[in-house]
Amino acid sequence: MDSVLSFFNDNLWLILLMINYGLVIVLSFFILLKNKNPVKTLSFLFALAVLPFLGLIVYYFFGQDYRKSKIFEKKYFLDSQKIKEWRNQFKLDSNEREDFEETYGEDIFKVYKLLKNNEKAVLTFDNDVEILLNGEEKFNRLFEDLKNAQNHIHLEYFVLFDDQLGSKIIEILINKAQDGVKVRLVYDDVGSKISNSTKRKMTKSGIEHYAFMPVLFSNSTGKLNYRDHRKIVVIDGETGYVGGINLAQRYDNTYENPRYWRDTHLRIQGGAVGALQSSFLLNWNFASGSEVGIEKSFFPENKPEAEKPVAVQIAASGPDTDWANIMEAIFCAISSASERIYITSPYFMPNDAILTALATAARSGIDVRVIVPYESDSWAAQYAGDSYFEYCLESGIKIYRYCKGFIHAKTMVIDDLFSTVGTANLDYRSFSINFEINAMLYNKGLNNELAATFFDDLEECEEVDLDRWQNRGISRKLKESFSRLWAPLL
Repeated sequence: MDSVLSFFNDNLWLILLMINYGLVIVLSFFILLKNKNPVKTLSFLFALAVLPFLGLIVYYFFGQDYRKSKIFEKKYFLDSQKIKEWRNQFKLDSNEREDFEETYGEDIFKVYKLLKNNEKAVLTFDNDVEILLNGEEKFNRLFEDLKNAQNHIHLEYFVLFDDQLGSKIIEILINKAQDGVKVRLVYDDVGSKISNSTKRKMTKSGIEHYAFMPVLFSNSTGKLNYRDHRKIVVIDGETGYVGGINLAQRYDNTYENPRYWRDTHLRIQGGAVGALQSSFLLNWNFASGSEVGIEKSFFPENKPEAEKPVAVQIAASGPDTDWANIMEAIFCAISSASERIYITSPYFMPNDAILTALATAARSGIDVRVIVPYESDSWAAQYAGDSYFEYCLESGIKIYRYCKGFIHAKTMVIDDLFSTVGTANLDYRSFSINFEINAMLYNKGLNNELAATFFDDLEECEEVDLDRWQNRGISRKLKESFSRLWAPLL
């Protein structure tokens, strides 16, 4: 007995390594049989092979695929049934027009048709859309709208902190709930930070609030990989907000934050609010585990009349959809471009399809420009994103790094008529893993406004020069190459 214990003590590290690689061999077969993206598959296999124990932990947290799991298959089925029911009951698609292709052109029509076929995304033409730059503009408008709410307030956010700004919003919500307004809140359990005392105050006031896919026990840690990255507000079914700005003070430059924050959000009134409402209600049912009773006030017939009507289509995507709706819409729009493509994204790790589409567009003479942060909030994302620069620059894509602070806006402008603002970054996580939502805008005026904002941001940027970039140090190139292996996981 003593000899056995002595053997284990003397060879403990070797035994643990044998157990580790035994598990790795078995797990590798399962990973290969899934026939997933080869780049992502190789990234996991690389991690398992060269990082004993740590590779297993990484796969346990980030490698499990929930897209086709029973929980999301059931959600997709129930969501499809509910959407069909609500559209019939409240005539949510009654505003669609038959002359869209003739009015907007065949190329842009493809984007609309794709989203229509993928998820029956309704296109409405009666919207009043306001572009809000930075938290200062968004929160001034949001505070006013929240205080004027009469029937209900629905919020769904990736980040909600009970810091100075978050507490101000929560206080407004508490006051409205005490006045009889129905307040429902969904916040992501990983992205948000709310104290238990704040949660008790919300509950006591009558606010219904739920964490999205809460991570409480070991058997749920795989849910870290599938987060609710959406930012949605719906007030009285008439006013909606969507875009990149979360509920925390670092998004508002009137507070003393470490650095300037540049972001873009939309305030919408019109038929598209019904699509935001539908998206919220579906995730509310999922997060709360119960079905909310649908009221006529959720989808009011009489909406504020738009002074300059804008055609808007809301695209939602996530592991509960059969198709990567937002990624496919972006790919389709890029492929349809004939003059210009202006992209702003805080994280630039495009998959092969998007990267090829951008490079092909640039080499065919289209003006392709991309703004990214000079310094990311993640060193791994920074180096992984930088690894794409050389190929892009060689293809004719112009890369600009925003120097004034951190640029978090997620926008794209295509030619004269199409643009998008939303929550999806240009990376693997937004395209394939997280729950995201974007507003697709078919309007020349808004397109020009977003293009003007893009050029204003260029004034605060440094353009990346190909010759200078190629001469960066070997140590940096190695960091980029190593980080790029992890791009599908970031």
